[in-house]
Amino acid sequence: MSIFDQSKKAYLMLADGQVFEGRSFGKEGTVIGEVVFTTGLTGYQETLTDPSYYGQIVTQTFPLIGNYGVNKEDNESAQSYVSGYIVREWCTAPSNFRSEGNINKFLEKNNIIGICNIDTRRLTRTIREAGVMNGVITTEDVYADKDELLRKIRCFSVKDAVKSVTASEPRTYSPNESKYRVVLFDFGYKRNIRQELVKRGCEVIVVPAWTTADEVKALAPDGIMFSNGPGDPAENTVIIENIKEIQKLGIPIFGICLGHQLMALANGGKTEKLKYGHRGANQPVIDLESGLTYVTSQNHGYAVIGDSIDPAVGHVSHINANDKTCEGIRYTASNARTVQFHPEAHGGPFDTSYLFDEFVETMAENTERAGE
Repeated sequence: MSIFDQSKKAYLMLADGQVFEGRSFGKEGTVIGEVVFTTGLTGYQETLTDPSYYGQIVTQTFPLIGNYGVNKEDNESAQSYVSGYIVREWCTAPSNFRSEGNINKFLEKNNIIGICNIDTRRLTRTIREAGVMNGVITTEDVYADKDELLRKIRCFSVKDAVKSVTASEPRTYSPNESKYRVVLFDFGYKRNIRQELVKRGCEVIVVPAWTTADEVKALAPDGIMFSNGPGDPAENTVIIENIKEIQKLGIPIFGICLGHQLMALANGGKTEKLKYGHRGANQPVIDLESGLTYVTSQNHGYAVIGDSIDPAVGHVSHINANDKTCEGIRYTASNARTVQFHPEAHGGPFDTSYLFDEFVETMAENTERAGE
């Protein structure tokens, strides 16, 4: 008898009534969330600790997860924010010199309810065809009161996402030799964004999501970073109004993922929810200026509508090679550029990390002009 056969039976039920029977994985119990899938072959620990997955039940399409274990260094935040976790099979005996434990123990420690031994290929096809939908993972009898459970599933929505993951107070991170100061807005930021800036000689001040333009100005930064984060960008009305004032400071701005979407909304653009989103480390993106195509890491369910950006304000700089959605904007009316993908991707690919170099160069140029 395998370890999976010994674990408790678990169920995944989708909002359309489909039920997948499997085995319990991680914490036992019941959790409702938005069921999504990610196509990464590696980087599962980064996925589990990415705040952008707040409120979501994450499906790994790769069939074996956990083969190199987990460790403290690869966490993108202090805790896991996923609501639930779905895998075909998890590795009971990971092998890697950096491993400090297995993924099952990691889920238990972080109180994450999971399910394994289900047909993740069938589940992924369902989401691709029908679109992202809510679901429940439970170790209780899903058939006992199925109608009531379905009602709860269908009523669920991800709310107050940024509020639930942002920092409560500012915190500063400094390199050995500081060249520039960057204010990093924490909309649910990944730790490697901060690390990419620090290793380029930037003192990074991580600030809460609702920090105002006056508070930013008082910190006298050379640059401003709008981070990734979870949820519907349009619900963050206070942040959007703040960004309208922040960009008037004339300080170079770099936005990633949710930061990209919020910047667009602050400049009169619109966003839309994608059918099943872009999640994984293999999303092709075309740079319209160079004509080059890059492989990128992404995690988002919403996208900026490229045609909604006023040409007098900015222009689309990158598009997704698969569905042609907007992947980047260069703003001409303010000293800013934003991208939908993750140039800081810890698990890779590293194709677009040069964007951090460009951000540093922009800060250097802006500082020189100010000193003239």
